Amino acid sequence: MMSPKKDKKLRCGFTTGTAAAAATKGALMLLLDGRVPDHVTIRLLTGQSIQIPVHSCLKIDDRSAQCSIIKDAGDDPDITHKAEIGATVCLSDHAGTKPLIITGGKGVGKVTKPGLGIPTGEPAITRGPRKMISEAVGEVLKKHRFRGSVLTRVFVPEGENLAKKTLNARLGILGGISILGTTGVVRPIAHEAYIATIETALPVAKASGLDQVVLTTGRRGERFSQRWWKQFPEESFIQIGDFFKMSLTKVAEKKFQKASITVFFGKAVKMAQGIPHTHAARSSLTLERLSKWAWELTGNKLLSNQIATANTARHALDFILPEFPEVVSRVGEEMVKWARTFAGPSVEIQGVIYGFDGHIIFDSETTLS
Repeated sequence: MMSPKKDKKLRCGFTTGTAAAAATKGALMLLLDGRVPDHVTIRLLTGQSIQIPVHSCLKIDDRSAQCSIIKDAGDDPDITHKAEIGATVCLSDHAGTKPLIITGGKGVGKVTKPGLGIPTGEPAITRGPRKMISEAVGEVLKKHRFRGSVLTRVFVPEGENLAKKTLNARLGILGGISILGTTGVVRPIAHEAYIATIETALPVAKASGLDQVVLTTGRRGERFSQRWWKQFPEESFIQIGDFFKMSLTKVAEKKFQKASITVFFGKAVKMAQGIPHTHAARSSLTLERLSKWAWELTGNKLLSNQIATANTARHALDFILPEFPEVVSRVGEEMVKWARTFAGPSVEIQGVIYGFDGHIIFDSETTLS
């Protein structure tokens, strides 16, 4: 029998915001140092520093240069993994009211809806990346005692095509991708993209005048939810990934009146056990609890054993339905209970569980009193 493999340590990457800061710094170093850097060092929002290789760097004229970085998302790649992210930097000897102007070029989306913390019409470059860019620029200017002003125009050559694979259009970001980053580093299994979606989509929904959101764990579940909630605008639907607790905490912070949690059975079993970040849950342990619930509710030893030895929750559901719907209801009730705990008393919670074909097998509003 083969011994189990040790867990491989997953490699961290960096965000689009970090890449934009690195590209800006590289171009500025070329202009002021007079040489092409092979890498740049960027201070992350965590306080740590990271060295990033320069992909290309060229001088346009004495006052402008262009540099680009290949984004590396580490071992948790997203749609921008390996994308080229660049910046064109222009210098002026006249110190204006704004010593640094950050704008967006080709492939960087523009904001067209309120709620993102960025004025409409402005490029979708969030606060974190702007801070990193500002610090990177300040470091180079201080070294050279340059007292003029700097303009950096961030660009993503394939940004418009990449944006089609994101939720940007729903959030009101048109024409390209967002330049994001809450820490500057992408940690595997942290799902930076989901965190960014939650933190940007909820304010957009609120600014759109909505008082209810529908939480889903991914695109497939969202498609089913949009089929059942046809009357809801697209801003209502928020993909939360594995972030059960965090998403509900944010829903409460934004003062939504109601949240509908819509998930497949496997994810529901983990949520029913109060697991705040469901990726980390071990299937064997979650099925063990499900097996105990089945025994308590039905007294059926065969069913309990079948669930305990099932490969996955989906496999277990084959034994549970259609004969034992009360087991599904127990899962749903526990999921709603934990959701209420995480959201607090101010948010009304609805729980919906889908079978793997997308049909509703539990709805707390028709099952619970």
